[in-house]
Amino acid sequence: MSRVKSGTVTHRRHKRLFKQTKGYWGQRKNIFRRAKETLLRALAYAFKGRKMHKRNMRALFITRINAAARNHGYSYSKFMHGLKQSNVQLNRKMLSQIAIFEPTVFAKIAETVRG
Repeated sequence: MSRVKSGTVTHRRHKRLFKQTKGYWGQRKNIFRRAKETLLRALAYAFKGRKMHKRNMRALFITRINAAARNHGYSYSKFMHGLKQSNVQLNRKMLSQIAIFEPTVFAKIAETVRG
């Protein structure tokens, strides 16, 4: 049986990985085994970080809505319940933006909840 050299395939695979680990420190960028370990961990942290970012932003929106709702005499939970009862379908991100940049509109939304 003839011998098949896999140099080009391996080289291409290594090169692709090294392109992703560009900018890492020490052996983490130019030794294949170290680079692969580091890259796998980095990708795992990136995945986790995207989920955490969503969670943190939602918490921020809730805090902003709570502060604005308390100015109108509501707690956050009572305000959100009132919105659901009065069939206002605004998500938390939009409510927090309205609370910050359009206080008069938020006041009208609070009146809708009251009525």
